[in-house]
Amino acid sequence: MTKLKILALLVGLAMLFVIPATVSAQKAPPHIFVGGTIDGAAPANGVVVAAIVGGVEVASVTVAGGTYTITVEPGDGESYVGQTISFTVDGVAADVTADGVAGDPTWVQGSANILDLTTAVVVPATPEPTTAPVGTVAPPAPTQAPVAVPGPTGPRGRAGADGSDGADGSDGADGAAGTAGRAGADGSDGSDGSAGAGGSAGAAGADGNTGPAGRNGTNGTNGADGDDGSSTLGIVALILAIIAIAGAGGAFMLGRRS
Repeated sequence: MTKLKILALLVGLAMLFVIPATVSAQKAPPHIFVGGTIDGAAPANGVVVAAIVGGVEVASVTVAGGTYTITVEPGDGESYVGQTISFTVDGVAADVTADGVAGDPTWVQGSANILDLTTAVVVPATPEPTTAPVGTVAPPAPTQAPVAVPGPTGPRGRAGADGSDGADGSDGADGAAGTAGRAGADGSDGSDGSAGAGGSAGAAGADGNTGPAGRNGTNGTNGADGDDGSSTLGIVALILAIIAIAGAGGAFMLGRRS
């Protein structure tokens, strides 16, 4: 029987590692109880063992093969932390001893215990009848008061309504500034602007240095004697001579300025 208990306890401990990986992340690891004895003997097959938390049946199991394992775990959004667990056997309240410690155990997340239950009602011994003297009437035997046996646990009640939402929390502090983004692409060239107005005339430049004197030209050859002309031709020749002299003087002056 001891080997069987140890084996069952090891199985229960193994379940502690398997169950959390398969259930929802909202559920806490359960508290597992491995069946030991019932009324000092191995549990009888077919006996129903139930766990009670807060007056509500939260788990039950039927004995098979002379042993059982009962898993006590809260439902979604529930918590059994700090609550005691009582047990019934076929609906009858039982005294509990968990790992040798008497009394209803407290639910502990991820724990496992060997469970011994006692339901036998101790009947007080009947006093031996006394012989009454001859001629006397013996008093009636006292009647034994009936033993109150708790009835079966009722079904589990419905879950209560969800509570109202809490007030919104205060805004958190601003986060640190993010890193600067990459530079954007160059924009397209703008259109040419309109032509500006003409600038004002600049001041007159200073007179240039006097150029070097021109070399004297060589004397030309004498022309052939002309015919005696008329007075009109003479006047025309004079005018042309004056114009030539004036042009030569203008050229000289322009040469000095440059």
